[in-house]
Amino acid sequence: MTFGARHITVDFGGVTALHDVSLDVPAGAVTAVVGGDGAGKSTLLRCLVGRIVAQHGEVERPPKRQVGYMSSSSGTWRDLSVDENVAFVAGVYGAKPRPDLLERAGLASVGHRLAGQLSGGMRQKLGFVLAMQHNPELVVLDEPSTGVDPVSRVELWRMIAGAAAGGTAVVMSTTYLDEAERASSLLVLDAGRAVLAGPPDEVVAHTPGRIVEVGKPGDPARAWRRGRVFHEWLPDESPAGTPDLEDAIIVEMLGG
Repeated sequence: MTFGARHITVDFGGVTALHDVSLDVPAGAVTAVVGGDGAGKSTLLRCLVGRIVAQHGEVERPPKRQVGYMSSSSGTWRDLSVDENVAFVAGVYGAKPRPDLLERAGLASVGHRLAGQLSGGMRQKLGFVLAMQHNPELVVLDEPSTGVDPVSRVELWRMIAGAAAGGTAVVMSTTYLDEAERASSLLVLDAGRAVLAGPPDEVVAHTPGRIVEVGKPGDPARAWRRGRVFHEWLPDESPAGTPDLEDAIIVEMLGG
């Protein structure tokens, strides 16, 4: 089973947020939507869950009660306790609360604590627990790990991967390229347009030209800083070595 979007276009008052964007979200895998602020990531995810209606194109998703959604603000109720959050969401879907998810998230011992009193990482993990309460076929996560501490990010990723391994179709937006590299496939958006798509290793492997590490670039328009050195793209030379995903995306932006 594969969900997703087919050639969707979304306009807000004459401003195009998405232009002819397609995305496949297969069951049993994690799909990453990558891009900077204003790239269209949240708009695409909101289309997938039905919160925004595209002017053109089609969205394929399961029935609404089989969709889980975690907004970029975590989707928790700060004035409710952890246990009350879980009970409320489970009740909305007519499902039994799942304490096993709280256990996996390391939140079982803080069920009495208000969500607003949790750390950022704990609150994001609670948001994921809520999105999974009703065992959805599709779960949509809007930047679930932004601002999360490194330990909580690892724990959150473990839960996300576990959901996919259990057969759920998972799609998440992220600005972290190391997360995108862990996904089965990715879509890179820039100003509402798809610029790259496919499995991360294939995206990297198909990067044209050669990327070299230099102290001073020969052509500043085709160079970017990586740490203490520059990487420079030589489009007319045969590929040598293996660029990483960041290099591949930059080359595409430069016209690769």
